[in-house]
Amino acid sequence: MNFNILVVDDSPVMRQMIIKMLRLCDLDINKVYEAGNGHEALEQLKENEVDILFLDVNMPVMDGLEVLERVRHNPNVKALPIFIISTESNKKRIEYIRSQKANFLKKPFTPEQLRAKILEMYESLPKN
Repeated sequence: MNFNILVVDDSPVMRQMIIKMLRLCDLDINKVYEAGNGHEALEQLKENEVDILFLDVNMPVMDGLEVLERVRHNPNVKALPIFIISTESNKKRIEYIRSQKANFLKKPFTPEQLRAKILEMYESLPKN
């Protein structure tokens, strides 16, 4: 399967690091889209077919948790696999992220950890 991926982080350097890690995961990546905040992310989701969304939590304009909530309430993309990639350590926030059916990956991480999480997430998806 070829993946179309959206990487959302307010730091261009962090976006590039995540994209580089994704490419090191040895997955079939078709297209990678980028957004610098939550508002841009929602626009990208309207304009492009995305298979996996990677979100930072703390961003200007609209943070990752608001994007997560909006995606989960949008019937067109509510089942979209989401990874929250953050330095977040607040247990209640992490529990909330997981309650929204999103995967949490704490920075820093390795390409191997990222690949394992992506494959684990896809194995748990309902089969058609």
